[in-house]
Amino acid sequence: MSDAPHLVSVEIDDAGLPVPTPEIEQERKVAIFDLLEDNSFVLPARDGREVPQPPYKLLLAIRDRRLVFDIRTGADAPAAEFHLSLGPFRQVVKDYFQICESYFDAVKKLPPSQIEAIDMGRRGIHNEGARILQERLEGKVDVDIDTARRLFTLICVLHFGG
Repeated sequence: MSDAPHLVSVEIDDAGLPVPTPEIEQERKVAIFDLLEDNSFVLPARDGREVPQPPYKLLLAIRDRRLVFDIRTGADAPAAEFHLSLGPFRQVVKDYFQICESYFDAVKKLPPSQIEAIDMGRRGIHNEGARILQERLEGKVDVDIDTARRLFTLICVLHFGG
């Protein structure tokens, strides 16, 4: 990866959450792998403070019913921490889980044309979740759409447990 600001580590704090299903665990692993392969994660200047130098490490958690982004530098020094309300994500996460369930069921018994239609809907809802995330992160961290999509997947994983 280039010298552009990016993530070199992504962890999920799942302490106290139920054990994920194999499908959820697979989604989590793929999202983290894809994030580490290619991401754009830029901390903007805020309140006149100097921006810690990238690359960054990210810990995602749900604490007190809020989504927590704990960001550290590559040397493990604190870089930023912010908490987002889960409210704006609730409906899109619920819709995403419902369509994923339909998709997993369809793969087992429906023809490819119907599977493809369900998958297109799934991607649309996923894109909506990524768009909401980008809006919620505005002024805190700048991410491209692919990074937002992968982070939204991880938010869904946390919602499953929380």
